[in-house]
Amino acid sequence: MTRTEEAGYGDKVVAVEPGGVEPVADGDRHGTPRQLAWTWASPNLEFATVFVGVLAVTAFGLSFTQAALAAVVGNGLGAVAHGVLSARGPRYGVPQMVLGRAAFGYRGNLVPAALMSVMAGVGWFAVNSVSGAFALTSLTGLPVLACLVIVVALQIVIAFFGHNLVQAYEKYVFVVLAVVFAVASVVTFTKAGPTTNTGSVGGFLLAVGTAFGYTAGWNPYAADYTRYLPKTASKRAIGLYAGSGLFLSTTVLMLVGAASTTIGGADDANPATAFTGHLPGFLAAATLLAITLGAVAANVLNVYSGALAFLALGVRLPLAWRRAVVALAFGAVGFVLAWLGLADAGHAYENFLLVIAYWIGPWLGVLLADHHLRRGTEFGDLLADRRHRNVAGFTAFLVGLVASVGLFANQALYTAPIPKAVPGTGDLTFAAGFVLAAGTYLLLRRQRR
Repeated sequence: MTRTEEAGYGDKVVAVEPGGVEPVADGDRHGTPRQLAWTWASPNLEFATVFVGVLAVTAFGLSFTQAALAAVVGNGLGAVAHGVLSARGPRYGVPQMVLGRAAFGYRGNLVPAALMSVMAGVGWFAVNSVSGAFALTSLTGLPVLACLVIVVALQIVIAFFGHNLVQAYEKYVFVVLAVVFAVASVVTFTKAGPTTNTGSVGGFLLAVGTAFGYTAGWNPYAADYTRYLPKTASKRAIGLYAGSGLFLSTTVLMLVGAASTTIGGADDANPATAFTGHLPGFLAAATLLAITLGAVAANVLNVYSGALAFLALGVRLPLAWRRAVVALAFGAVGFVLAWLGLADAGHAYENFLLVIAYWIGPWLGVLLADHHLRRGTEFGDLLADRRHRNVAGFTAFLVGLVASVGLFANQALYTAPIPKAVPGTGDLTFAAGFVLAAGTYLLLRRQRR
């Protein structure tokens, strides 16, 4: 399974990454944990992150202080989990969804891998492509569909080449994004005023869940971007850089989004224009450009990891560039969905954010519980073994998912018995799914001993 026969990719930037989800050869390993800071900061310096903060105030009725606390809690939980998962990447040199085979079994892992490929390669890709296209339209005056084509084409090209070009883009675009959003943040906070919102426990929990769903949404990607690091790389440093890059970028921009809602201004069908309306002309233009570049930064990860998750299903393609070809296919499908979602981007994005954590909570619960039980042990041989079964993992995942959604989901299409009876509970699906899945897994594994 090791990609030794294809060693030679190394740190080449303008080269198509060969193979698929095989372990990275020792000769191809390179990089340092520090690079993870911009790998996870850049993709979150974009409008999708800002919009989470906007929702906390406008949709969930929180004050700025309450919205800030919700962002810190939700993002903090997601970032800690991300650091833990990232630290595992170098040891086995495989993507995150392949690592999941230990906890779920080879076949049991098919469901999480399929959900991940759809979420990343199609769902998030479409959402971020829309936000990037709206920003580019505001900046250039071009039709939104033309801007969507430009944004999607750039994303697909970078993801097609693979890991090293993706990492290079995140590194160099980080400087631009950090400077522009830092200045825009200062202006926004300076102009922001108080809100009349008083908030509620339910609204706060909804905001926490949304922030967690956004940040933990990156958890299934974690090892994808650490598997090329040398096996000797410090786990502590990997976890710290990955987690802090994710936490700081998401939290700062969510606070900016919450603050921007207190400034006021004319409504605009283009959410990017509405957000930059209070900024001076040159800064508004620079921010629109940054939003576009940030959307690309997020989506090259989405389509790249979505392709890896698809190949983790065990799909066998007789192609040296099989990962690249799958990335191209996902980009095409994501473009179509983004095109269809242009008319009602804000409402569709709100629903997507609230639901995205539903499967990730149980998945994360099983994975971290298994991580705890396997600490100090070697399980690399299980990852390629199609006979490997772990019924406890898939069972716990289903229990956590079905029970949490059935009892705690609080959506327009379905309100579960608990939030219906006690509206103040908000939406605890993500937390309930995590706890139920982790507890069930630990119980089932203990009974097998």
